[in-house]
Amino acid sequence: MIYRVLVVDDEELIRTSLRKVLTSEGYEVQCEGTGRAGVEAMSNFRPHIAILDLKLPDASGFQVMGQLFERDSSLQVIVITAHGDIQAAVTAMKAGASDFLKKPYDLEEIVLAVRSAARNVSREAQLSFYREKDQESFRRTLLIGDSPKMGEVNALIDKVSRSNATTVLIQGESGTGKELVARALHYRSDRAGFPFMEVNCSSFQEALLENELFGHEKGAFTGAAGLKKGLVELSDLGTLFLDEVGDMPATTQSKLLRFIDNRAFKRVGGHEDITVDIRIIAATNVVLERAIETGAFRKDLYYRLQVVSIDLPPLRERGEDVLLLARHFMQVFSREFRKEMVEISAETEELLQAYPWPGNVRELKNLLERVVLLEDSPVLLAEHLPEPMRRPARRSRLAPAEGEAILTLEEVEDRYIMDVMQLFDGNKSRASRVLGMSRQGLIERLKRMERTGRPKLSKEMSYQIS
Repeated sequence: MIYRVLVVDDEELIRTSLRKVLTSEGYEVQCEGTGRAGVEAMSNFRPHIAILDLKLPDASGFQVMGQLFERDSSLQVIVITAHGDIQAAVTAMKAGASDFLKKPYDLEEIVLAVRSAARNVSREAQLSFYREKDQESFRRTLLIGDSPKMGEVNALIDKVSRSNATTVLIQGESGTGKELVARALHYRSDRAGFPFMEVNCSSFQEALLENELFGHEKGAFTGAAGLKKGLVELSDLGTLFLDEVGDMPATTQSKLLRFIDNRAFKRVGGHEDITVDIRIIAATNVVLERAIETGAFRKDLYYRLQVVSIDLPPLRERGEDVLLLARHFMQVFSREFRKEMVEISAETEELLQAYPWPGNVRELKNLLERVVLLEDSPVLLAEHLPEPMRRPARRSRLAPAEGEAILTLEEVEDRYIMDVMQLFDGNKSRASRVLGMSRQGLIERLKRMERTGRPKLSKEMSYQIS
């Protein structure tokens, strides 16, 4: 992509030098000497980036900037200010400028600033593309289920999406569809036309997660060549989805709590408060009350997040929804793989409903994808199912051994995770894809299991955790 840069400066020497250096960098450049000419150039030239001197002979630079934004609100504006005029630069940034440079500046600074602006243009274009893609994808995706519990969930989603609730907590086992519920809350609300941004809190180290959420100022740390807007800022007027919030580091929890309380934040390395209007949806498969007891999660943050709480039932408690979902996934993957599997045998229906589905809807979806891909039969037969599903005695592996206490949901999940790890011979990348977790999230979960000593591991499995 060739980025178009509009230069608005009344000094001919500056216009000539900027045209030369930016053209050599591969940009398409148009230069104008007055504010009026710069505004008029917006119609024909349609720039992605504007370099604007705030001191112009015919108009205030701030007036010109406002007129530029009226014609294209996504325009990246780099303002040029007089030496020492920091207040003008601050005012310009509050008005929407993406960067500023003080005179005298060198051409290297200009090039770096334009590169940073170009990255912002690219990111905004990608965000726009994915927003449209997400909306279309969601329109084709339904929260499938006729069970009473899913009826309650759908009714609550409708009520919350129309409300002014700014924080929502979704809780449920892995694979129950928490992300789909988050998207439903967004696309059924009046925020649907604005960004839906998501981040998996277990996928980033602490410093990286803070930077991802809140962004950074130019020069905030080594390598910060330009300003970066974080997901909180990019979500303005829309929704920020914090997946696996139970794995969020303690310091980031503190900063998130402060943001929720004040609805304002500072970029890393910044001093100015930035205010946004977003809905925060947090999701977790961790029992947060237990995490609070161990000190892994802040009690005050928990209470702020769970003002509205949606609890997703596990698949084993949803009755014949198992068969509805199975038929849905059969249709989806039959179209995708050009197969014609359209029926489920009576025996298979019984087995599907009897299985405890520790991996929930995600496990069912992965199963149907594999079966439809590999089998050519028009009917889903018992022989197509994995052996543990066909032999109830083998399924008891997920139940407590004789004399053991009833397993908690987290303990059932732990055993299922180890089953998947064994299936893939300890390959974390393949196992994490099947489990629907990030690789880092899986590693952290395995470390937590090792610390608690649950489930009891064989010597062969111990090496896979470290």
